[in-house]
Amino acid sequence: MKSLKKILSKRGYTKIPLVLTQTNHFEIIAKINGVSGRFILDTGASNTCIGMDKIGYFNLISEVSEIKAAGAGATEMETLISRKNSIELGEWFRKKQKIVLFDLVHVNEALTNHKVLPVDGIIGSDILKKGKAIIDYDKKLLYLKVKKDTVLQKNSPSQ
Repeated sequence: MKSLKKILSKRGYTKIPLVLTQTNHFEIIAKINGVSGRFILDTGASNTCIGMDKIGYFNLISEVSEIKAAGAGATEMETLISRKNSIELGEWFRKKQKIVLFDLVHVNEALTNHKVLPVDGIIGSDILKKGKAIIDYDKKLLYLKVKKDTVLQKNSPSQ
């Protein structure tokens, strides 16, 4: 029987390592606008989010948003939105990614209370859907489908 890795590789997927934390969250490294950061992979989060304190760090341009954020015990949190961002997860790359910005203090407090390092944001189901994600929980890997032309666009000199 062929391994999942071989099957997905033939179908154009790339694998991205995940780290399982003491809180049973998967962490993933992502680049936003070329800047590397630590993120929680959250299949229940509808949008990819970054903490408002990281706007400058990731070179985000934000605008007021009507969206109210909720999660991890907090509700009706004010948000900003940032459009046209690039995002990289391993070899997977997208331009024009929308990112929701909100206060992640409550999330990071919960993590640090369990002796886990704080994160810069959350990779949500918007990315997982776009990448036709498959999660191998046993091997701690995320697979995302890479568009052949996307790799070429990412490396093109016109960027």
